Amino acid sequence: MSLHHPVTDAAARTPDAPAVSDLTTGLTYGQLDARADTYLAALRARGVRPGDRVLVWTDKTTDAVAVGQAVSRCGAIHVPVPRSNPRARVVRIAADARPALTVTDHTEHVPGLPSVSHAALYQEGTRLPHAVHAPPHPVRPADPAYILYTSGSTGSPKGVCLSHGNALAFVDWACQELDIKATDRLANHASFGFDLSLFDLYAAFRSGASVHLIGETLAQAAEPLVGFLLERRITVCYCVPSAWVLMAEYGGLLERGPGALRACVFAGERFPPKPLKALRRAWPDVRMLNWYGPTETNVCTSYEVSAADLARTGDIPIGAPAAGDTVTLDDGEIVVSGPTVMLGYWGGGPHTGPYRTGDLGRYDADGLLEYRGRVDDMAKVRGHRIEPAEVSGALVAHESVRDAVVVAAGTGLDTRLHAFVIPEPGRAPELTELRRHCAHRLPPYMTIDALHTVRRFPRTANGKVDRAALAALAPRGAGV
Repeated sequence: MSLHHPVTDAAARTPDAPAVSDLTTGLTYGQLDARADTYLAALRARGVRPGDRVLVWTDKTTDAVAVGQAVSRCGAIHVPVPRSNPRARVVRIAADARPALTVTDHTEHVPGLPSVSHAALYQEGTRLPHAVHAPPHPVRPADPAYILYTSGSTGSPKGVCLSHGNALAFVDWACQELDIKATDRLANHASFGFDLSLFDLYAAFRSGASVHLIGETLAQAAEPLVGFLLERRITVCYCVPSAWVLMAEYGGLLERGPGALRACVFAGERFPPKPLKALRRAWPDVRMLNWYGPTETNVCTSYEVSAADLARTGDIPIGAPAAGDTVTLDDGEIVVSGPTVMLGYWGGGPHTGPYRTGDLGRYDADGLLEYRGRVDDMAKVRGHRIEPAEVSGALVAHESVRDAVVVAAGTGLDTRLHAFVIPEPGRAPELTELRRHCAHRLPPYMTIDALHTVRRFPRTANGKVDRAALAALAPRGAGV
């Protein structure tokens, strides 16, 4: 089984069923299958061979999906890069991936690399004789399927290489967990270069359901985004928590209701407890699942939020192992082994053994895993080891604080804890008040030294809180 089989199987069963749509175009399974075969013929005619990389630098469109399918059918490796990536970053990605071809839907290109627009590539495929449309190249589950580029610690993008088997182990588990059926309508909010998209696309294809692509601009527009979910009658939506919070605060999500939505899934960062509780209260009949896992493992734990979580004072757990993985703690660090663990970083050696996530965890009283921050966020303040996430959790329990992120700034004896706080509407938290509040919940060495009130947190390209940007702001002053 490979990543192109779900589409070919669905096309054989229900060729007229809707498969994928963007804001302007929709394709049935029969149309998507035929379009992918046309692109496949063109890729082969251009000399793309099994194991080659094909960099797809486009907006989120039905054609981009068809090109990705064609790359899989060719036995090549799909390298999706969001259109919003600046050319300078794409140049660095291309230098690492060394693609045989770059497919775009715009005029920019990477100097020195073969490049073609998807429109021209499709026309090339239509002009080829029917005999050229050979069957897909057979692949094994262990063969590489795609490379997702994340921000590397060295400042250069780092390519996480995953196999067909890695992907389908997660997809098969997710389809069963959420009981995805052909009648479902999944939203695709994340970019194709983000691992959340794997679920949106392939859980839909595996089940013969339809997936509805949300363009990068619409993904950040709260009110139109809520309108999209309602108008498209979306039944399953998987987003980073900040997207759900954005829709709730600025898009009328709670007031307008869930529509056809039956499952709300989130991952990629912690969901602030207060907005999550508001969503749980407003939508008692909608399933809510918290999924956890770095790109290197995709989803490896899962927790379903219930009415009982309304009584929690802190963050919800990240839950129990998922997708056939084994998840353990080694000196507090979350370690994952199992079928979803990556092949390795592109250009490096194969990954062997369990994957050390760099995330900290602990078990709660029920044996469920809790996320406690990053190993590299761990701070030493006045000789004491501190997990900033624990301080943030204490701050969020205060009635004036909607959300909080704590970072350590400075070195040695000059290290101080800076709290960046989003206040509740109409409230103005004060440093003295929050220090007193923390004193009832934390040891003295974990009390914050400075307070900064902000309207929102800076975000990375994937929608996560940009802690580095906050840390850069911290030394500018003690805040208010």
